[in-house]
Amino acid sequence: MADFMFQGASALTLDGKGRIAMPARHRDVLQATAAGQLTLTKHPQGCLMVFPRPAWKNFRDRVAALPMSASGWKRIFLGNAMDVELDATSRVLVSPELRSAAKLGKDVMLLGMGSHFELWDAAAYGKHEAQVMKSEMPDALKDFSF
Repeated sequence: MADFMFQGASALTLDGKGRIAMPARHRDVLQATAAGQLTLTKHPQGCLMVFPRPAWKNFRDRVAALPMSASGWKRIFLGNAMDVELDATSRVLVSPELRSAAKLGKDVMLLGMGSHFELWDAAAYGKHEAQVMKSEMPDALKDFSF
């Protein structure tokens, strides 16, 4: 997994049973690196994080090692984690609890974020992106060459 970075945005549709079809460009890598096993959990900004299982194990271990002062965040990340597998047609089931937590409607956006994905309600992501684009660029990017 270390040599592969998930990137790019995919506009997807959440079906009536709460499933999304994983984009074709990610399927082979997910099968090869994680045997189609994924873990979904809450993200602090209101979306969901979707981890291939090996990347989840690294994240989980880092969260579990946090001090007691971060126990609330441990509950958010670990207590809401759901293990899933790609089905025979490369769909991922998003539990009703996680769909509700992220306020996912029918139209969603899957964003490759390097080692994992973010799953956003499409309208919420559009608002989030517009807000970020209007905000001042952080100091870390001010000297970055585009």
